[in-house]
Amino acid sequence: MGVSRTDLFTKEQNGLAQMAKVLAHPARIAILQHLIKTNACINGDLVQELGLAQATISQHLRELKEIGIVQGTIEGVSMSYCIAPEKWNEFKRLFNELFDQLETVDKKNCC
Repeated sequence: MGVSRTDLFTKEQNGLAQMAKVLAHPARIAILQHLIKTNACINGDLVQELGLAQATISQHLRELKEIGIVQGTIEGVSMSYCIAPEKWNEFKRLFNELFDQLETVDKKNCC
């Protein structure tokens, strides 16, 4: 597979694509849903909740943290994670802007 031509697209398009890429794994969606439900979590809880290995959970959390949608704090030997509200709202706004564009399209002229 060739190199992606991200230079052909705007900063906003590349950013939205990166957000979508991070969300495009069912384990990450499950992690986000669990964090939303509990409003905070210890990594070990995720292992029990999702049934995935600790290393796998850590890898997915790292991806979510890198994009900024999850934040974590160290508490002794455990790491607690939660949704980063500002980044969550940014994701929501950007995806809503994309989805809302269809409302302005003339639906009668669709193929």
